[in-house]
Amino acid sequence: MSTTRSRAALAGGTANAARLFVAALAFTSAYVGLSAYGNARSAAAPVQTVTLSAREMPIARPLKVPTSTSTSARAGAVAVTAAGADRCATSYVARSLLAEAAPGQGVIYRWRLSRWSPATRTWRTFLAEHGGFAASEREIEWRPRISGNPGWYRVEVLAEGAGAVRSERFQVSC
Repeated sequence: MSTTRSRAALAGGTANAARLFVAALAFTSAYVGLSAYGNARSAAAPVQTVTLSAREMPIARPLKVPTSTSTSARAGAVAVTAAGADRCATSYVARSLLAEAAPGQGVIYRWRLSRWSPATRTWRTFLAEHGGFAASEREIEWRPRISGNPGWYRVEVLAEGAGAVRSERFQVSC
């Protein structure tokens, strides 16, 4: 009798050991698979070499700025032209020539696009942008965009220490 029990216990123990072995093998396979998946996701991207070139320029020598390269920029005036060739241009180019008031002071200026308000009969600021430079004079340019707001507009440039310089008014019909 004891032999039959021993065989039954041995057979049951072997079956349990086999089940535990299969479960451990499945768990190990799943762990290794997930580990490999995580490593594949965090792998570095292929290396791409970028070559940059630079020229050294001494700080003591200021960059040369061309003076009045365009015939449309004049000191004391703002010229506005449509950037597109069609009748309904949405982008405009405003140009002016600014000079510093005192040598070595530079210039801080502000562009302003104003729209005529028929209700209040005044010019109201529609867009604005700031700029500046450190040179004796420079041709400045601004490209405001007007989209879906027809009316009369004008462009102003206001330099620090000087009065506003305004363009002629122009009409946007689209």
